[in-house]
Amino acid sequence: MANARWPVHGKITGPVVMIGFGSIGHGMLPLIERHFTFDKSRMVVIDPRDEDSALVEERGIAFLQEAVTRENYRDLLTPLLTNGAGQGFCVNLSVDTSSLDLMKLCRELGVLYVDTVVEPWLGFYFDNKGGNESRTNYALRSTVREEKRRNPGGTTAVSCCGANPGMVSWFVKKALIDLAGDLGLRFDEPDQHDREGWARLMQAAGVKGVHVAERDTQRTKKPKPMDAFWNTWSVEGFIAEGLQPSELGWGTHEKWMPANARKFSDGRSPAIYLDQPGANTRVRTWCPTPGAQYGFLVTHNESVSIADYFTVRGADGGVEYRPTCHYAYHPSNDAVLSLHEMFGAAGKAQPVQHVLDENELVDGIDELGVLLYGHARNAYWYGSQLSLEETRDLAPHQNATGLQVTSAVLAGMVWAIENPEAGIVETDEIDYRRCLEVQLPYLGPVKGYYTDWTPLEDRPGFFEEDIDASDPWQFRNVLVR
Repeated sequence: MANARWPVHGKITGPVVMIGFGSIGHGMLPLIERHFTFDKSRMVVIDPRDEDSALVEERGIAFLQEAVTRENYRDLLTPLLTNGAGQGFCVNLSVDTSSLDLMKLCRELGVLYVDTVVEPWLGFYFDNKGGNESRTNYALRSTVREEKRRNPGGTTAVSCCGANPGMVSWFVKKALIDLAGDLGLRFDEPDQHDREGWARLMQAAGVKGVHVAERDTQRTKKPKPMDAFWNTWSVEGFIAEGLQPSELGWGTHEKWMPANARKFSDGRSPAIYLDQPGANTRVRTWCPTPGAQYGFLVTHNESVSIADYFTVRGADGGVEYRPTCHYAYHPSNDAVLSLHEMFGAAGKAQPVQHVLDENELVDGIDELGVLLYGHARNAYWYGSQLSLEETRDLAPHQNATGLQVTSAVLAGMVWAIENPEAGIVETDEIDYRRCLEVQLPYLGPVKGYYTDWTPLEDRPGFFEEDIDASDPWQFRNVLVR
């Protein structure tokens, strides 16, 4: 029941369909109940596995054990999404279901839609027939952007609205406003529709790039056994993205490119990719609690979308400015060990795949933010430092990592209900202030930190290295080689 601490943010007048009931679905369901008025008799949760169906049914909500596939999604979902009057809402938290196809169906039916990633149908991530370029997030994102171009406007579909991608795009804008103010720039804050204004503000602030810099320190009560992949969020999702090529938005300040770096064949991409898996690619980065750390350069949609959004083009259409942008992820220690075992076994995933819930963890935080670097103040990290202890107080059935995701989905849902005819949008394109207003009560301490650290520091110094001392923030210095 809502109260002053947990307000009702809106009414869903039609049916609610949640696709996927893994760790994020577990945490999302209570938030939907808490913050929306809706008809429980017209809500259904769909998942191919039923081991947790009791969590749904005890709330008086229907559970349907079914896999959503390329062959059945229209026949399966259409009657559920059009059950009765009002405007329905599809909350897609699944794996192996095409976000694009589900999004298109929902818009045909006039149903609001939100997801956390551009997900493909089963088999995409492990299809080696088309080459590595075809398995990138740029390729996936391009399908959604093309659909937006062909069919502008219409019913709102919010694409890639989790913690990252999602929340971190709102953090970038907030961090940029902080930085511009601290630098003494004179500016008017651009509105949500002024992409060029935001890009020029980042250019004026002198930002060379953005790390989505994360450190997960949540610890388990018991040690991880052999032949098991443990993670604090979807193991399937992490393995899939970890085996995709490492991918990053490529900034105009970069003077060097790795030998195995590849540009995209269409010539329009704001990103490049490396011919190696992201979860086996390390970069130097910084977070407030650990300080300097290694992260994995795992591909994410926001690496492409943020670089794209903050691109400044000249009168001739050429790129005048663009920041480098990539994920720099240090997962929980158990997840790091799991990755080490998996890659040591030629990339074959462990037979046991397990998401650690709040009862198996003893303490720790998920420190997730954005590091804007290369400007006159060197680097500025802004983000969430949500602890497991705070998470237990804030919402049930999730750890700190999960709550950063589910609260972002909540914010995206609120924005969609308040803007039902916005068409297909990425989180970079919506009102970051409104979304953070909804989400902040669930994020623990949300703070900004300046640091003098650069990728040229904290090196052992025993060996000669191929670095660029003239510019600390070159990717040449960030990449661990």
